Amino acid sequence: MTTTQLNLIAPLESPLPPPREGEVLTDSQWTTLMAIADTIVPSIEAASSSSSEGPLPNSLTVPPSEYAGAVEAVKRRLLLQTDPELPARYFQETASSIPAFRALLQRTLRDFLREEARKGIRVILSALDTSFHLQPVNIRQQILQGWSQSYLRPLRVSATSLQGLVTSVWVKTSPTIGPLLGFPRAPVHGRPGKGYDYNFIQFPPGDAPESLETDVVIVGSGCGGGVCAKNLAEAGWRVVVCEKSYHWGPEHLPMTAQDAQVHLFANGGVIKADDGEVACIAGQAFGGGGTVNWSASLQTQAFVRQEWANAGLPLFTSSAYQASLDRICSRMGVSTEHVEHNKNNQILAEGARKLGYSHKPVPQNTGGTQHYCGYCTLGCGSAEKQGPVVSFLPDAGRAGAQFIEGFQAHKVLFSQIQGKRTAVGVEGTWTSRDSIGGRGGSGTDRTSRQVIIRAKRVVVSAGTLQSPLLLRRSGLSNPHIGRNLYLHPASIVCAIYPDQPRMNPWEGGILTQLVDEFQNQDGHHHGCKLECLTMLPSWVLPFLTWRGGLDYKTLCSKLPWMSCHIALGRDRDTGRVYADPVDGACRIAYTVSNIDRKHLLEGLVAAAKIAYVEGAKEILLAHNGIPAFVRSAAGSVDDGEGINDAAFQAWLLKLRKRGLPPLEAMLATAHQMGTCRMAAHEKGGVVDPQGKVWGTEGLYVADASVFPSASGVNPMVTNMAISDWISRGIAQDMSTSEGEVEERARL
Repeated sequence: MTTTQLNLIAPLESPLPPPREGEVLTDSQWTTLMAIADTIVPSIEAASSSSSEGPLPNSLTVPPSEYAGAVEAVKRRLLLQTDPELPARYFQETASSIPAFRALLQRTLRDFLREEARKGIRVILSALDTSFHLQPVNIRQQILQGWSQSYLRPLRVSATSLQGLVTSVWVKTSPTIGPLLGFPRAPVHGRPGKGYDYNFIQFPPGDAPESLETDVVIVGSGCGGGVCAKNLAEAGWRVVVCEKSYHWGPEHLPMTAQDAQVHLFANGGVIKADDGEVACIAGQAFGGGGTVNWSASLQTQAFVRQEWANAGLPLFTSSAYQASLDRICSRMGVSTEHVEHNKNNQILAEGARKLGYSHKPVPQNTGGTQHYCGYCTLGCGSAEKQGPVVSFLPDAGRAGAQFIEGFQAHKVLFSQIQGKRTAVGVEGTWTSRDSIGGRGGSGTDRTSRQVIIRAKRVVVSAGTLQSPLLLRRSGLSNPHIGRNLYLHPASIVCAIYPDQPRMNPWEGGILTQLVDEFQNQDGHHHGCKLECLTMLPSWVLPFLTWRGGLDYKTLCSKLPWMSCHIALGRDRDTGRVYADPVDGACRIAYTVSNIDRKHLLEGLVAAAKIAYVEGAKEILLAHNGIPAFVRSAAGSVDDGEGINDAAFQAWLLKLRKRGLPPLEAMLATAHQMGTCRMAAHEKGGVVDPQGKVWGTEGLYVADASVFPSASGVNPMVTNMAISDWISRGIAQDMSTSEGEVEERARL
C-alpha cells in the first residue's frame, strides 16, 4: 500500500488536554536534564581529522570508518523509495533537537510523576548542574553507564529511570525513527471500521449538585463493567455506566503512541512500583483494558479453578462457571480459527516445537474473523476486536443502558436500612468535553459538575488498581482492601534475524501462540508462560538496554528484523495498592520475590533457546548485567550441536549465575489482579462468593480485583466470566427483592 493510500485512511486526531500549569524544574535543571537526554540520544558524528575542529555540542564522535559503517548498514536496510539521506539525519538527531520532545517530557514530569519522584530528579539535576552539561558526550556516557552498574541503589534507580524516560519520549516524538523503520502510521492490513453510536448523558452548567436516579449504577466500563451492564440492562433494569475516561471511536484509532499514553492508559502509560523496578501498564479508557489489550482470550485453567474451589469457592469448578466462560467467548466470537500467525508468533511456536516444549495457539476475540493487525495496543481502528466497546457495551445500550464519560467517582454513598450499611448511590465529578468534542480545550471551555447517582445497587468495576481506592474513599475498612495484589511480572528476550527477509513484526496478530512448558515450576502451578510482545516501536525500543548512544541507535534500526518474547510469571507472592497521601493517586507496593524471579529466569533461558534454534544472530535481554549474545560465523553453520553450542551455553551459564537482581533486569506488567479478593468468609477477603462486599448490602465488585489469586493467563475472559456470574446473580436478587416488596404491598 502506498503512502498516499495510507494517509487517506489515517485516523483522525485525538487532541490532548492541556498539561497542568506550573514549572517542575528550574532553568539550570532543564539544562542538565536536556544534557542527559542528549547523552542517551546523542548526535553521532565522524571524528574530524583536523585538530582545529572540535565536536559539535551534544555530539558523540566516533572514528570515520565506524560512522560510515553504521550509516551504510542502515542504508542497506531501508525500504525502496526511502530518502537515502535519512540515515545520516537519524544519526545526527539529538533528543533536544526535536521540538515535541521537551513538551512531552515536561508533560510527563508534571502530570505523571509522583511529587517524591520529581523531588528526587531535582536533587540529581541540582547535583550535576555545575558541570555535567559542559562535559563531552563520551564522558557523560561513562557517568551514566557507571550509574547503571553502581552498587548504590539510588544511582541504579536513577540510571534506569532516566534512560527509560528519555528513550520512551524520544521514540514517541522522533521525526526520523518511523520513516527509517518503515513503520506506517496506520495498519497496512484491514480497513477502518464503524463503531457503535454512543449517546452520553450531558449536564448543564450549574453550581448545585446534579442528581440522577437509576436501578443500577456501574462504576467503570471495562471488561467487568461492560458485561455487568449488558446482563442487567437485558434483564430489564435501568442501568447507568459511569466512566472516568472518554470514548474515542474507531475513526480515531489506532492513536499515535504520544496520544494513546494520555487518552488510553493510566498515568501516562506507566505506574512504577514503589521500589522503582516493576513498570505497571494499565488501560484507562472507555472499555477499560479491553480497548488496548492484545485479543488473547484464554479461559481459566483447571488447576486455577481447583485452587480457588479449594479455598471455599466451589463456583469455580461448577458447570455454572463454565457456562459463564462459554457465554462470554461466544459473544466475542472467540476461536483459533482464521488466525494467521505473524513471524514473531511463528518463531515462538516453531522454536518450541524444535525443543519439545508444550505450546498452543491463543484464541482471539475477533468475532470469528481474521484480524491481522498489530496496532490494537493503541486502540482497534477496524472495530474487529470484540472488546467491551464493540460488544457488551453496545448490547447494554440497545437494551436501554445509559452512559456517562468523564465521571470521576469520589465515593459510594451509604444509608442505614433495616440496620444494615446499604449502598444507595455514587457521588463524583463530571467534566464535559470541550466545545469541539475533544479534550484539548481550556478549563473555561469545559463544564464541570458534581453529580450524585442514586441507585438500588452499586457495582464497582473500576479495575484492580482503582476499585480498592474507591472502597477506601467510601469509608470501608476491611484490611484486605488493596492487598493481595498479583501482577504477572514479565521480562523480555529480543532476537535479531538479519539474514532473514524483513519481518515488519508490528504487522499481524500480536499474541496468537504461547508456550506453557514452564507454568508449574514449584509443584503448585507457579511458573511462567512464554508469549509474544506487541512490536510497536514505542513499546519495544524503550525496553532495549541502553549501552551507549551509537549502540542504541544502531540497535533500534534493526527492529524490522527483530522478535520479542516475554516470560510472563504466575506470581506466588503479592503486594498491595494504596492511595498516595499527597494527591490520592494509586501507589503500588510490590517487590518481585526471589521464587518468582527464579521462575522468570527459567522462562528467559527458554526464550533464548527458542531464539537460538530459530537462527537468531543476536539475542538480547532487558538486563544491564548481561551483554547480548552474538552468534559467531562458525555458530551460524548447523553442525548438529544446536543449543549445545559451547559459546551459547557459556552465555546461558552467565545468565543463570547473574540471575535477575533488583533493578538490573527490566520488569513490567500489564495484568493486575486480586486487590478486592473474593473469599468464602469476611476474614479472608473483600467480597463474598456472589461479589457482594462483606459488611454491606447493595454493593458489589465485578472486575479482576476479585480474583482469589493470579489467573496465570491473560485475565480478560476470567474477569468477564466472573462478572457474568456476579451480574446475573444481582439481577436475580433484584427480581426476588422486587417480588417480595410487591407481595408485602398486596398483603
